[in-house]
Amino acid sequence: MKRLTLAIAALLACCGAHAATTVTDTDGHVVTLEAGHASLQKWRLPAAPPFPEDNEPTAVRVELGKKLFFDPRLSGDGNMSCASCHNPLLGWSDGLPTGKGVKSMVLDRASPTVINTGYNNIQMWDGRKKSLEDQAMGPMEASVEMNMDTQKLFKWLNGHDGYRAEFQRAYPGKPIDADTVSKAIASFERTVVSNSAPFDQWVAGKKDAMSAEQVKGFALFIDPAKANCSACHSGPNFTDNGFHNLGLASFGKENPDMGRYAQRPIASLKGAFKTPTVREAANTAPYFHDGSAKTLEELVEFYSKGGLVKTNLSKSVKELKLTKEEVGQLVAFMNALSSPPQAFVLPLLPR
Repeated sequence: MKRLTLAIAALLACCGAHAATTVTDTDGHVVTLEAGHASLQKWRLPAAPPFPEDNEPTAVRVELGKKLFFDPRLSGDGNMSCASCHNPLLGWSDGLPTGKGVKSMVLDRASPTVINTGYNNIQMWDGRKKSLEDQAMGPMEASVEMNMDTQKLFKWLNGHDGYRAEFQRAYPGKPIDADTVSKAIASFERTVVSNSAPFDQWVAGKKDAMSAEQVKGFALFIDPAKANCSACHSGPNFTDNGFHNLGLASFGKENPDMGRYAQRPIASLKGAFKTPTVREAANTAPYFHDGSAKTLEELVEFYSKGGLVKTNLSKSVKELKLTKEEVGQLVAFMNALSSPPQAFVLPLLPR
């Protein structure tokens, strides 16, 4: 009998199977950990993000938005573009703990990645913007960021032959103003999508797309009795679009950043920030709104401790006491959420 048990264990290990082939997730649903299983399909991301009826991301709109996104002339000093903080070379972020604005002023919050933001129903760390269109002009208008006089901007765009022609093609009959500039940039941002990661391939049925260690990491990720990550990082874009106080050390400082509370003064939202996607997390370090975690290992170990500052801590954050092996499995799984890299062609700006 002992030999038979050992033989079965060896066979399971060889085939990439696990001690438990199912796990009950944070929603109470039984998930079968087999590539392509029906219970996994809720994790499949739509091929393209939704868009407003009046701003279909057509090719000409996307190309115009791409140029605006990379054009430093949209800033007050003419030396900073949207891409300065959302760089495709750095996971569509900037690789800094917190962003830098006008004249390299260090900002209070990290630059979030643009990847898959089109799937979100609310934008910004504190959720003060409802859509990509609503958000697009914000950095230009902010005195600490791009610091652009928007009236000067629109005058320049309207007087520029190249841009005037492109706006006419993209939004015929419409003026060049905050509305059309925002729509064009949002159209481009909706094309920055990650949906072909090893995890996506595994969910679609490719058995060898994820390693056994990565599958175990996914099981931990969705198990409320273990890592419980999907309590907040839920759904195919791995975010609940909600706000949580994680117990970061920065919340213990004098006059801390209050996050969502500044927009909605509800006690439970003090120090709460928007849940970012975990997709492409391996390429978007450092982590948290204050950039305090340098690596995925640091991030997981922080959660395992249940946060540092317990005041106003989110109910979803609790001490996990993960083993070193489990930390490694979770990190392995998060690495499986990065799509294969693709070449990105920078736009030729109108002169």
